[in-house]
Amino acid sequence: MEDLFKNAFYTGIGLVNNTATSLRKGVEEMVEKGKISAEDGKKVVAGLEDDMSEKREEFEAVLSNVVGVALAKLNLPTGDAIKSLEKRIKSLEIKVGLLSKELEATKTPVKKATTAAKRAATTAKKAATKATTAAKKVAAEAKA
Repeated sequence: MEDLFKNAFYTGIGLVNNTATSLRKGVEEMVEKGKISAEDGKKVVAGLEDDMSEKREEFEAVLSNVVGVALAKLNLPTGDAIKSLEKRIKSLEIKVGLLSKELEATKTPVKKATTAAKRAATTAKKAATKATTAAKKVAAEAKA
């Protein structure tokens, strides 16, 4: 969409430049034919260039305003808004990366503690089983 407006803008400027070139050539021809003096020709061209420059600035301002209104109506983000969002996304990606690393760092000790607790429980269970077996053996010997 923005390219469309740029093309229209540059087309307008191209038309203005072509018109200025044609007018300069016309003035040069009039000077060559002696219809106006060289000094008058220079004044006319200088006046034209001043007018064209002024009109170009007015045209740029009007076109810029029209483009701004059109973009606002279309609710399209501006280049600055996109750049701002890109910076924000990059910042959030960095934060997510740091949080992921932090989360992984906390998971490792928890896994180690869980594994150690399971081993301890298994060892305790085996010890309890051995103790129960030994107690039964002692009770059986005591009966005999």
